[in-house]
Amino acid sequence: MSSRDLFLVICFLIALFVVGKITKLEGQINFPKISPKCMLKQQVGLSEIELIYSRPSMRGRVIMGNIVPYGRIWRVGANESTKFRISDDAMINGAFLPKGEYALYAFPEKEEWTIVFHKNTNHWGDGRDKYQPEEDALRIQVKPTRLKVRQESFQIDFDHFTHQSVSMQWQWEYTQIAFTIVFDTHAKVMQEIEAQIGANPTANTFYQSARYLQEQGLELEQAQAWLQKAHELAGDKYYIHRVRSLVEAKLGNYSLAIQHAQQSKQIAEELGKDEFVRMNQANIRRWLGMR
Repeated sequence: MSSRDLFLVICFLIALFVVGKITKLEGQINFPKISPKCMLKQQVGLSEIELIYSRPSMRGRVIMGNIVPYGRIWRVGANESTKFRISDDAMINGAFLPKGEYALYAFPEKEEWTIVFHKNTNHWGDGRDKYQPEEDALRIQVKPTRLKVRQESFQIDFDHFTHQSVSMQWQWEYTQIAFTIVFDTHAKVMQEIEAQIGANPTANTFYQSARYLQEQGLELEQAQAWLQKAHELAGDKYYIHRVRSLVEAKLGNYSLAIQHAQQSKQIAEELGKDEFVRMNQANIRRWLGMR
């Protein structure tokens, strides 16, 4: 066989291989997954949590100690590893976890689970023999609790929100795992407040800053000063007097709190703000007995 004939044969074989590959890809069927993917994005204060996981169902099977194995690693769902991302540093059940993306694993036992935030996010599923404990970013211990109502499909959700914290909850069959995620929201808010007040503050800048401190029950003397500045710049406003009344009451200055509540009520009546009239009336009645 000549060199030219050999070359033509090789080209023909390559063409057959490529066509076969394309035909195979074109003939593939896109089946629905029995454990569908779920993507969650949850805001907590000024931070964000993102979660990607697959949701297997019971389908008549025993889950704990079987589908969710005791004594070895579990991928916290199905299919590829569950991904967990936080936009800021956080405390997980009191332990520090830097901001970033992690694979979420668990080592279940009847009495206590080990939850793992793993730095290597490239493993398929739980990684099995490729999983290396030294690549863990954090491990925490969590005791399972029993659900009153059966959860058919594995579910991860968030509950018990504050400006800085949330409870992350896993539920499947009759088992629930829950742990707390806490962000330092106050530091971020105060940094923004300081930047705004240091630049070109308006009455609304001082009012919103004071209202934040009042809602959090923090630095109430500073809130007093900012509310005074807001009043000087904006004049008599029902919402400023209302927050001043709440701050003074928190500090135990009930006579001054009543005075501001009465001013807030009067202005609110003139503007037809019935809700604020009712709220101020209720506070005045309560504080009259506390002077």
